[in-house]
Amino acid sequence: MDFNRICGKLSLLPRFSKQLILAAADFVILLLSVYFAYVLRLGFVFTPNGAQCLLMLAAPILAIPVFLRFGLYRAIIRYLPERAIWPIFQATAIASLFWVMLVFLTEMTGVEGVPRSVPLLYWLLSTILIASSRFGAKWLLRLGQGSKAYSHSAIIVGAGEAGRQLATALRSHSDTFVLGFVDKDPALYGMDIVGLRVYPPEQIQSLIENHGITEVVVCDPTLDGAQRRQLIAQLSKLPVDTRILPPIADLTRGKYLVSALRSIEIDDLLGRSPVPPDASLLRSMVEGKTIMVTGAGGSIGSQLCRTVAHWSPARIILFEMSEFALYQIDRTLREAANCEIVPVLGSVLDQELVERAIRQYGVDTVYHCAAYKHVPLVEANPFEGIRNNVFGTAAVAQAVLAAQTERMVLISSDKAVRPTNVMGATKRWAEFIVQYYSSIARSAGRNQSFSSVRFGNVLGSNGSVVPLFQEQIARGGPVTLTHEDMTRYFMSIREASELIIQSGAVSETGDTVLLEMGEPVKIRDLAENMILLAGLTVRSAQNPDGDIAIEVIGIREGEKLYEELFYDPSSAEVTKHPKIMRARHSGLTVPDLPAELERLRAAVSARDGGAGPAHPFRPDRGGK
Repeated sequence: MDFNRICGKLSLLPRFSKQLILAAADFVILLLSVYFAYVLRLGFVFTPNGAQCLLMLAAPILAIPVFLRFGLYRAIIRYLPERAIWPIFQATAIASLFWVMLVFLTEMTGVEGVPRSVPLLYWLLSTILIASSRFGAKWLLRLGQGSKAYSHSAIIVGAGEAGRQLATALRSHSDTFVLGFVDKDPALYGMDIVGLRVYPPEQIQSLIENHGITEVVVCDPTLDGAQRRQLIAQLSKLPVDTRILPPIADLTRGKYLVSALRSIEIDDLLGRSPVPPDASLLRSMVEGKTIMVTGAGGSIGSQLCRTVAHWSPARIILFEMSEFALYQIDRTLREAANCEIVPVLGSVLDQELVERAIRQYGVDTVYHCAAYKHVPLVEANPFEGIRNNVFGTAAVAQAVLAAQTERMVLISSDKAVRPTNVMGATKRWAEFIVQYYSSIARSAGRNQSFSSVRFGNVLGSNGSVVPLFQEQIARGGPVTLTHEDMTRYFMSIREASELIIQSGAVSETGDTVLLEMGEPVKIRDLAENMILLAGLTVRSAQNPDGDIAIEVIGIREGEKLYEELFYDPSSAEVTKHPKIMRARHSGLTVPDLPAELERLRAAVSARDGGAGPAHPFRPDRGGK
C-alpha cells in the first residue's frame, strides 16, 4: 500500500478514531520524553527501576487530560496553523508542573528522588517532540494528499440541511477547506455531521483565531433579525469574509447563481425580518392586469416594475420623464418580463398625456411613484418640488378619475407626518389630493379606489444615506452625520415594492396605509457597522489610529431628528397582512381643495414663497 493510500485511509477514519491515534502517539512521545530527560541528566542509557518506571508512566497519564483541556485533540492536523504552538507550549508546561507535584509527593514518602533538572528537561523535550509530531504529521498528510491545495478555510454557521449540502459541495468541488459547523442547538455540540465537528457560537472567535479561518458562511434560516445582527457585528470585527447563503427558494427562482454566495448586505444589519409576501394578494393585484407606474425609472418605481413583472401582468406601462431612466428600465424589463412593455416618455404634469396613456392601454391600476424626494434639493428648489409633487399628483388623480381606472395608489412618505420641510409638505398635500378624489368617486357611486401608502427610508433608493456612506468610506472618510442621535426607519427596496402592491388588496378607497418598518435605526450605529463591514475601524478618541472618522456636520434645514409614520399611533388598525396597517380616517380634509390648489398654483407661478394656502404645510395639524 503506497503512502498516498495510507493518508487517504487515515483521512476517512471517524474523528474519534483519529483522536485515539493522536492520544496514543502523545502517550509514547511523553514516555520517551521523560526517559530521555533522565538519560540527558545522567549521561548514559540506563534501565529504570520499579519506582522510576511508575513515575515515568505517570507523566503521560497526567498530561493527556491536560492536552484534552487545552484542545490539542480538537484541531485538524492537516490544517494546523502555526499559532497552535502556543497552546502546545502551555499544555506541556502545565503537565510538567503536575508531574513535579507528583514527584514532590513521592519524595515525601521516602521514594528515591528525581534529579532537579529532569522536570525541566522533560518539559523542553515534550514541548519539542509534541510540536514536531503535530507539524510533521501535517507536512506528511499534505504531501500525501497530492497536488490539491486549499486557498481558503471556512466555518459554516448552521448545521441544517442547507449547511450540510454546502459543506459537501465545498469539500468536493472547491479550494475551500471546511473546518466545521457552528450551530445554536446545544444538542448538536460536539457531534460530527458529514464528517465535520459542530461547535457552539461562543467558540466562533477562538476557532477563527486558532485555525486561520478566512471565511464564515451563514446559512442558518432560523436566525432572527436580532441574532443575525449580533452575529454580523461580532464577525465584522474579525479578519474574515462573511457571506450569506441565499434561501433555497431564491436559488430555485434563479435570483442567485448556485455557485455564488451572497456577501453581507447592509440590510442584514437593520434587524428587520421581512415577512414573505402573500402570493395570493400579489396575484390578485397583478395577474392578467394592465399596470401603469409613473416615475418608472426611479429607484422605487423601477423595483415596483420588476416586482409586477414577476406576477404575470398583461401589460406594464412605464411612464417616465427621464429619457435615460426610461431606456434603462425598458431594456431591463424586456429581457426578463413575459408581458407587453410600453414605454411612455413624458411628465405627470401633462394630464392629457397621462389620461391618453391610461385610456389607450386600458390601465387597471396606476402606481404613482413620480416625485422629487431628496429633502435638501426640494428645500433649495421649493417651487419645482411643489409643481411636480403636488400638481403632478393632482393631474394623475384627475386622469384616473376621468378614465374610470379601477385603482390609484400614491407612494407617500413618513415625512408627510407633521412635515418640517417642503418635500414632506408636498407629500401631505398629495395625500389630501388622493382623499379628495376618493370622495368624488364615492359620491358618484364609482367603483374606483384611491389610496396612499406611507413608509420610511428605502435602502438602495436614490438619495439614500447608505450609498452616500459607501462613497465616503471608499474615499477614506470622513463619514458625515447630521446629528449623533438621529434615527430613521429603513426597509429593503424589494420588500417595500411587494408591500406596496399587497396594500392595494387590503385597503379601501381613501385609506392611508402604513408599512410596518420595525424599530428605527440610529444613523450613527449604521455608519459604524458599515465601516466595520468594509473591514475597517472607526477613528475616535478611544481609537485615534482607526481608519475612518465619523464627523457630525449639523442638522440641515427642514430635517428632523426622527421620523413618524402616524399622526396618532393609537388610530392604527391592523389588516390581514402583518406588515400593513391602516390609519383610521380622522375626517380632516382641505375644505375646498380645488380653490386651495388654485391659490397654491398662483403662488408658485408668481414665485411667491409667502403666499398660497398654509393648511397642509403646518406641522401641527392633525390628520391621518
